Amino acid sequence: MHQLCTGYGLKKMKNVSKYTKGYYLPPESEKYNNWVKRTTIDKAPTWCSVDLRDGNQSLIVPMTLQEKLDFFNFLVKIGFKEIEVGFPAASETEYEFCRALIEKNLIPDDVAIQVLTQSREHIIRKTFDALRGAKNAIVHFYNSTSVVQREQVFKKSKDEITNIAVTGATLIKQLANEYEGNFRFEYSPESFTGTEPEYGLEICNAVLEILEPTPDNKVIINLPATVEVSLPHVFANQVEYMCANLHKRENVVVSLHAHNDRGCAVAATELGLLAGADRVEGTLFGNGERTGNTDIITVALNMYSQGVEPGLDFSNISEVVDIYERVTDLDVHARHPYSGELVFAAFSGSHQDAIAKGMAHREKLLETNSSCVWNVPYLPIDPSDVGRKYDSDVIRVNSQSGKGGIGHILERYGYNLPPEMRESVGYAIKDLSDKENKELSPDDVLTAFLEMFKNVKKKIRLKKAKYYEDPEKRYNSDLQIEDLETNIIHTISGSGVGYLDAICNALKKHLNIEFDVGFQMQTSMKDAGAKSQAIAYVEIIDKDGNGHWGMGLRTNTTNANATAVVSAINRSGLI
Repeated sequence: MHQLCTGYGLKKMKNVSKYTKGYYLPPESEKYNNWVKRTTIDKAPTWCSVDLRDGNQSLIVPMTLQEKLDFFNFLVKIGFKEIEVGFPAASETEYEFCRALIEKNLIPDDVAIQVLTQSREHIIRKTFDALRGAKNAIVHFYNSTSVVQREQVFKKSKDEITNIAVTGATLIKQLANEYEGNFRFEYSPESFTGTEPEYGLEICNAVLEILEPTPDNKVIINLPATVEVSLPHVFANQVEYMCANLHKRENVVVSLHAHNDRGCAVAATELGLLAGADRVEGTLFGNGERTGNTDIITVALNMYSQGVEPGLDFSNISEVVDIYERVTDLDVHARHPYSGELVFAAFSGSHQDAIAKGMAHREKLLETNSSCVWNVPYLPIDPSDVGRKYDSDVIRVNSQSGKGGIGHILERYGYNLPPEMRESVGYAIKDLSDKENKELSPDDVLTAFLEMFKNVKKKIRLKKAKYYEDPEKRYNSDLQIEDLETNIIHTISGSGVGYLDAICNALKKHLNIEFDVGFQMQTSMKDAGAKSQAIAYVEIIDKDGNGHWGMGLRTNTTNANATAVVSAINRSGLI
């Protein structure tokens, strides 16, 4: 008897005891969990792309000036109104890119560029030099506030750290009045998640006192999870605490900037929005240092899947993937949410069957209700809404696939197989995929189906046929059958209660075989020249009870039936 696994004796990590929680809960944290009562994000935040700064600095080879410009224009195209374009004081390329955008008038009037600067005087002054003449610019300054940064890196007290922020805020406010341009302000207590929330609040409020936000000139307080050190709900508590206690909250835009060290940046961002945040900084596909940033595409399309307009246009997701991969030299994972090549792909037979039936159900509903909601098994959104094709991107065929999906692909080409035939076709196509050890495209599926079932000519071929009804109301067939091994043409005849019966009787007598017709269905389709062609699907049952399917495609129904029977005989092994 096998013993049940109880967990004893499992492999263990050696050094778990040296780790402990690296986060800090706000005082009276139980007061700051009202976000739990909210079940949905009901409106889109302000989005700020940091692809050209966070994303760019994380690349092995940073973008060229032209690549940055191409990416900037694309970010504008998909709807971003705030774009962080770089750290102008960090390099000449960053500085020149900022100047090029301004001097060449490349920034739309409704778009604000954002630049990053440390809260240090010479860096702030260089930043304003880069921004002179900007129509709309956000000066984003920061300094580290976490316990580990204060104690280990800067070796400064809280008061000294606060003084860095306040001094920077004072200089930024002064230079904004001295330089030509329209400036807004953003402050980040870097490593906010590793900072005591009450101290994070204290330093942000000190900055707000200097910057004096107003209804017409709001200040952005950005709360960065520079290193993700907790479960997402802890971040939500911290955000709600800040939202509840920031000075002049009505004049403050609370922004989130989550990194993905624990793989939870999207979840942390969503919970932070439930907790009251107004704005999200992130990147396309989450590209950023270490494990990356919040993936704005995922957050936006998560909202879209719940019926909330995200305010960003991802209706051609393949185009987004293409430009991202070109300028970053990174690959989008095949299973990346919404964007990956395989995220809508169903290889499993049961999944394919459910999707095909769900789509058929929806098409029926649309006949009477053009506004029915999307509710298809296994597909949280309609793939076509992001530019994906249903047949090639959703129903994917390999050895794990099923009859439902394969039948659905063939239906899109005009071959509406009877349900009784789909299993036989499904096994044949799956066996082919298994033998060739590859996925089959929709065109591959069609080609294989036609080769295996349509007008099959292995041993015999129908050359000509004539049908007539005699005075005794019996149906008759005169057939010319070519033996493909000898090339001899035989003229044979048969009669029966119908033309299909007459055809089968002629063939059984000539070939000396026994079978019954198990199933027959006929339909029609338009060919490329818009002419109607008859399709017949016929199953013959041999004396051992085995079924064999054939399909005939001819210009008239009777010939299509005859050809389908010949195809089934050729496939059966009876001759």
